[in-house]
Amino acid sequence: MLVVNRFRAGADPASLRADLELVHGLLAGKPGYVAGWIGRNLDDPDLWTLTTRWENVGAYRRALSSYELKLQMPVLMRAIDEPSAYEVVEPNAVLNVAEPRVT
Repeated sequence: MLVVNRFRAGADPASLRADLELVHGLLAGKPGYVAGWIGRNLDDPDLWTLTTRWENVGAYRRALSSYELKLQMPVLMRAIDEPSAYEVVEPNAVLNVAEPRVT
């Protein structure tokens, strides 16, 4: 699973970068983390991303619910409000089906 969070740096890009580096480091230490990076848009330097890969959605959600990450929620709450979780599409893979999970 792939998570792409986008952020606007605003008046203090150095602060956003430091906060994203801290959050990325915390996420990287959590079970189920596969890879990740921080990026900045080439055409719009005010636009940044925190991109991570996870073994599954459960691992990502557990990582976000950890105490250390909850302390860093102010930066994560600055993310642009849009869907951020994606499934990785590989050749011939069966894709997730959107359906109610309650019986």
